[in-house]
Amino acid sequence: MEKPLVSVIIPTFNSEKYISDTIISVQNQTYQNWEIILVDDGSTDETQTIITSFLTDKRIQFYSLEKNLGTGVARNFALEKANGKYISFLDADDLWKLDKLEKQINFMKTNNLPFTFSFYDCIDEQGNSLNKRVEAPRNLSYLQLFFCNYVGNLTGIYDVDYFGKINISNIRKRQDWMHWLTILKEIKTVKPVPESLAIYRIRENSLSTSKTALIQYNFAVYRQFHGFNLVVSSLCMIGFLITQLAIKPRYIKSI
Repeated sequence: MEKPLVSVIIPTFNSEKYISDTIISVQNQTYQNWEIILVDDGSTDETQTIITSFLTDKRIQFYSLEKNLGTGVARNFALEKANGKYISFLDADDLWKLDKLEKQINFMKTNNLPFTFSFYDCIDEQGNSLNKRVEAPRNLSYLQLFFCNYVGNLTGIYDVDYFGKINISNIRKRQDWMHWLTILKEIKTVKPVPESLAIYRIRENSLSTSKTALIQYNFAVYRQFHGFNLVVSSLCMIGFLITQLAIKPRYIKSI
């Protein structure tokens, strides 16, 4: 029996330094029934030229937006083109380990899960290990996710037969967190694959390294996505900050 098709959505923007390694990490998967849908969001470097060199692999689709419209728009465009039973996400500077899809799809089938994610390791811009692994609660609830995004975007996979295609929020930042909140609001809890299956690249000036930006964009999620008033959003941010300072560090492991 043929394995179900997995659609891998990869938005790109000025990703010339990393996109080759990202694509190759999918091509090298032990699970081979996948399609990559690349949508370039108005790059001005050599990203598009590099991607074009991979198009001899007929499993790879490539589309280009005329101008930079944001990652959410690019992901939604790719989502429209997706044909897979499973939707997965990968950013243009991150990597999958060789057996990522194999282990994760098997885990979903074995545990009858319509959505799951995994732990991941961290590297720097040059690809050097930071000796850090990001884990998550073994039964992640909607309330836990509400105060902290434990789901690495490069690890999430959901079943289209169960959820349909879930549109990405048009809020310009933190779309992945809002995406997982939409899913958890429906299924209440999720189990992660309890091992690291992906590699996250931490870059200078990224959202993950800017604490001020992180606070700003998370506040926008409470205000705009959830529609809370100023007082409730501020209380939610207090809960978010407590989680970031006192709870999430317990899930950061040295490797």
